[in-house]
Amino acid sequence: MSSVYIIAEAGVNHNGSLELARQLIDVAVEARADAVKFQTFKADKLISTCAPKAEYQLKTTDSRESQLEMIKKLELDENAHEELIKYCRLKGIQFLSTPFDMESVDLLAGRFNLLQLKVPSGEITNGPLLLRVALTGKPVILSTGMSTLGEIETALGVLAFGYTRSKEEPALNVFQAAYWSKEGQQALRQNVTLLHCTTEYPAPFEEVNLLAMDTLRSAFGLSVGYSDHAPGIAVSIAAAARGAAVIEKHFTLSRALPGPDHKASLEPYELTQMIKSIRQVEKAIGSNIKYPAQSELNNAKVARKSLVAARDINKGEIFTEENVAAKRPGTGVSPMFFWDCLGRKADRDYRRDEMINL
Repeated sequence: MSSVYIIAEAGVNHNGSLELARQLIDVAVEARADAVKFQTFKADKLISTCAPKAEYQLKTTDSRESQLEMIKKLELDENAHEELIKYCRLKGIQFLSTPFDMESVDLLAGRFNLLQLKVPSGEITNGPLLLRVALTGKPVILSTGMSTLGEIETALGVLAFGYTRSKEEPALNVFQAAYWSKEGQQALRQNVTLLHCTTEYPAPFEEVNLLAMDTLRSAFGLSVGYSDHAPGIAVSIAAAARGAAVIEKHFTLSRALPGPDHKASLEPYELTQMIKSIRQVEKAIGSNIKYPAQSELNNAKVARKSLVAARDINKGEIFTEENVAAKRPGTGVSPMFFWDCLGRKADRDYRRDEMINL
């Protein structure tokens, strides 16, 4: 099994502070995540003045402020991005971010030339943004929370259209044709990873539906992972065991901090434990071939049994169910030959518990 790519999702848990953002990077490095991910946006381009807060945001932030007011305080400017990218490079961890508007796509893919982009669940129906992302030529991790299979296919069609640089004018029927084309399918396989996700904070366990990962893999033939919003670390570990190529999980310095996402995030020690557990699961997955492990072979000699004399047996005496038994260790004749043994004559004298030769 190839290594699971683990994204420590800092998101907006820096609360607009560059110093907190650096501390989050330090935590991700200490936990041995593969990447630490932030969010890139211009609040005015992302949210209208009349956009309401989500229910979970009303519970975790000041209910009197608008969503726009809340998000404005969490915006990182271009200079902050540059500082954080340099800091990640210094610390040896990959910097990722999610663009929420066209300008942010251009900033991340253009000026900062990130290796890949992450498209969040809320943008999966944003055709223009998806096209802009694909036209960068960058690989994409696409979250599929709140989506039907049809919506995912349409989004993939937009990406296929962009990746193949079709000369046709963008339109839904053109996206569909791009999706089903040989070139489009090849581009998607090369560039897109789908993340199953339940977009609720925190996501109820009964709504996680991890088996949908298998459906995504079967339906689209793409690499599949999991963006985890469920409480704790158990679901991420289970997703890794089910073959997730990518695991993404929100983390924070403390759930007691103010802000919309802290309460649904892991604290540092939990992130470390999650990643450690996923790495252990990776080792345990193995292959689909059933065979004795090397470490078992010596134990087999101890745990298995051999045919032995149940009592003293004289030479020439007939082996019977009464005078032959199966006992440890397993270094002699296997008890599977018990019935072959019955009715034969003893080739010599045997003392009680002595292994029988056939």
